[in-house]
Amino acid sequence: MDTGWRYRAASVGGVAALVALAVMLANNGTVQATAAIVPVFDRLPVDPPAGAEFIIEVALTVAVVTAAFVPLYKPRPRRILDIVALAHKRTFVAVFALATIGYFDYTYKVPRLTLVLITPLLLVVLPAWFVWLRRPEARGERAIIVGDDLTEIAQVTQAARETDLVLLGYLFPTQAHAGAHGQSTEDHEATGAGIASVADGGRELNSSLEQLGGLSRLEDVLVTHDVDTVILAFGETDRAEFFGALDACYEHGVAAKAHRDTADTVLLAEDDPGTLVDIDIEPWDVQDHILKRAFDVAFAGAGLIGLSPVILAIVVAIKLEDGGSVLYQQDRTAVFGETFDVYKFRSMVENAESATGVKISDEDDGGVDPRVTRVGRVLRQTHLDEIPQLWAVLSGDMSVVGPRPERPEIDADIQHGVDDWPKRWFVKPGLTGLAQINDVTGKEPDRKIRYDLQYIKQQSFSFDMKIVTRQIWKVLVDAAAIVSGKRE
Repeated sequence: MDTGWRYRAASVGGVAALVALAVMLANNGTVQATAAIVPVFDRLPVDPPAGAEFIIEVALTVAVVTAAFVPLYKPRPRRILDIVALAHKRTFVAVFALATIGYFDYTYKVPRLTLVLITPLLLVVLPAWFVWLRRPEARGERAIIVGDDLTEIAQVTQAARETDLVLLGYLFPTQAHAGAHGQSTEDHEATGAGIASVADGGRELNSSLEQLGGLSRLEDVLVTHDVDTVILAFGETDRAEFFGALDACYEHGVAAKAHRDTADTVLLAEDDPGTLVDIDIEPWDVQDHILKRAFDVAFAGAGLIGLSPVILAIVVAIKLEDGGSVLYQQDRTAVFGETFDVYKFRSMVENAESATGVKISDEDDGGVDPRVTRVGRVLRQTHLDEIPQLWAVLSGDMSVVGPRPERPEIDADIQHGVDDWPKRWFVKPGLTGLAQINDVTGKEPDRKIRYDLQYIKQQSFSFDMKIVTRQIWKVLVDAAAIVSGKRE
């Protein structure tokens, strides 16, 4: 299959040409007269446009459909059924957009009969075009190995040679994974793991594979060697290098694989029986991604504006109680294990950690900890102490829905006992999540991680809306309990 700019040019040009031909065919007088014989269609006016009106109709249709197919212009290693399903989805999006334009603007509308006639045509020709573009070329699937774990490199090399993959070579970072360095000399010789530094920052193995450079050359290698597949062999899948390699694969439309025994199950494609399994690097559909971010911005913006009287009242209450600072700042773990600053309304006595030496968890029980102030107890029970985090959502550090972020040191402690804990870092942290609406906190990490991983695998915009609805209901119930005096 073709990659890079040639694929993009061919896909965009093909869509534009096929759409223009479909509009021309649908506006043929004979075709429209024949369609008018069909019941229901006979109610639509037969009036093929001409001249400038026809040019505008073709241009509008081409522009809308071409724009709707943006997700398909980047080369991706998709299955045929996935290509057909995505092409159908984008076709319906385009048709809906054209119908909407026609409803609100009668100057540049596409006639209803034309729209009805081109829809089945586009549902056939556009998926067929993208399937044809993704046809395999008359050569083996070209692959490279990228990673830092010497033992795993030896395993995936053997597995790749038992398949149809054509191994071109490997990319190795400046430093090997610590576990590999701990091998004995005999183990190094058995795995071909003698290491020598190379000029471009990578390292050279005593292996029959060609050394293609360090990780800094990954994107160049993908293009110059026309790579189809990258096999990842990292000792730790939560390292920045691992995610950087996945990002490069995504940008260049290259498939990513890993050894089944060491791959992260959050990323694995479903029902893959092989030794080398596919890694799912396709993010949310662009439409869902835009909806999620738009909802985050709208929710956070509306919350900050709508709650401004409440915010002012909280500031006054905190100041009147002890005259201390209003906000409390902590580091939290973000996507890929990085950190960001999160702010909450201060609900404890000033400098509570330094005074007692006890760390504050993200989910401490405000009704038990003696350091919690009277105002703070109400803030925690009603979740109003979380309001400043809306700014983190607005700035993009957090989302409304996602795994709740913990402090880095608490994450490190939990990680020692819960192996899957770092998998939460594959998505942006959130104000609320599946664990929160099921009353599971970080004090039960084994249960919490199961809910977080379930969310990562099932995440979608509609799923987010269900979680938000349940969380809002919980907040209202807690607030009502406070007002009625049922909770202290």
